[in-house]
Amino acid sequence: MRKRRFTLFLTIMFILSIALFGCGSGSGSGNETGSQDTGSTDTGAADSGKGLKIAIITSSGVDDGSFGQDCYEGILAFVDEHPDCQVNDIKEPDIDKMIATVESVVGDYDVLVLPGYQFAAVGSIAEANPDKVFLLVDTPPTNAEGEIVELDNVYSMTFAEEEGGFFAGLAAALETKTNKVAVVNGIAYPSNVNYQYGFMSGVNYANKHYGTNAEIVELPSYSGKDVAGNDVGGNYVGSFADEATGKVVGSTLIDKGVDIIFVAAGASGNGVFTAAKEADKMVIGCDVDQFDDGAYGDGKNIILTSALKVMDINITRQLEAVYNGTFKGENALLKADTDSTGYVSTEGRHQMSDDTVAKLEEAKGLLKSGQIVPASSSNGYTPDNFPGL
Repeated sequence: MRKRRFTLFLTIMFILSIALFGCGSGSGSGNETGSQDTGSTDTGAADSGKGLKIAIITSSGVDDGSFGQDCYEGILAFVDEHPDCQVNDIKEPDIDKMIATVESVVGDYDVLVLPGYQFAAVGSIAEANPDKVFLLVDTPPTNAEGEIVELDNVYSMTFAEEEGGFFAGLAAALETKTNKVAVVNGIAYPSNVNYQYGFMSGVNYANKHYGTNAEIVELPSYSGKDVAGNDVGGNYVGSFADEATGKVVGSTLIDKGVDIIFVAAGASGNGVFTAAKEADKMVIGCDVDQFDDGAYGDGKNIILTSALKVMDINITRQLEAVYNGTFKGENALLKADTDSTGYVSTEGRHQMSDDTVAKLEEAKGLLKSGQIVPASSSNGYTPDNFPGL
């Protein structure tokens, strides 16, 4: 089970770091920045002067079972192959303090892995520190004027989350028994709005092409506002680290008859999972295969499938490029045509019918060829008016 192996790995490495060095260097960084550090995983000789010193900064932690954890596991895969390298994880729950946290620790590391739209403004820091490498996930860098820039020392990976959301919406509409489905997000950053609009596009596609009659349920009191201040509807917790509110949102949706919820909310999604387990309803995981997180009771599982965003492998690849001296800065958009978005269909890791899987495979082919282009936060389409509908 992926999450249990990950937890065991963290425990072993924590013990080893204490035995070898007395304390983890991550705690020092966390205290200096005023952030809450979840601890460091030191996988190399800190004083050897060799290898790379890597930091990952998150709001939800590297054990959230989703976004942060997948990025972290990409780093762990790299340091497992390069024991002269080391990684610290720094947790800063306050989104407004993320850039200040980067500024305060940038001098201590060779590479900073920064998952989340909240790191967009790091462009100015990158420009001022050309000897440091920055790996951004979900946003390109912006300069002091807020303009998107492409820098030699920054590789940003953004994903077509609307594609993963489309698969989730399609699966939900095909599998619902109550004909009521929903999506729960953390904050209305572009990546989350992409998931929301993609999900809605998938539901609408199923209703039109496959004869389903699924209704998308939204709670007005949890409507989201995007980065431009526009109301985008949906169900937004308002945080990626608020499990209590996540459970409230999940329970409220279930009370309204929703039986399948797509969850794209980081650690806040754990609360939705709890609500679903208590009510014996289903969820669709996000970013990574969350099947293990769905287990409960006597062999039961709430995970229908998981929408995938392949971050870990892409992070590993970029760290290898830094290590080998072949790194090149780029603002990259990763999509289904490179298998960077998708869904879980591995036997034993989902609970969809064969017919649903077949329809998802058909849709995936149409996405790869460009015949279906789900609505996103930026492509000008809407969930009820997009190519392929």
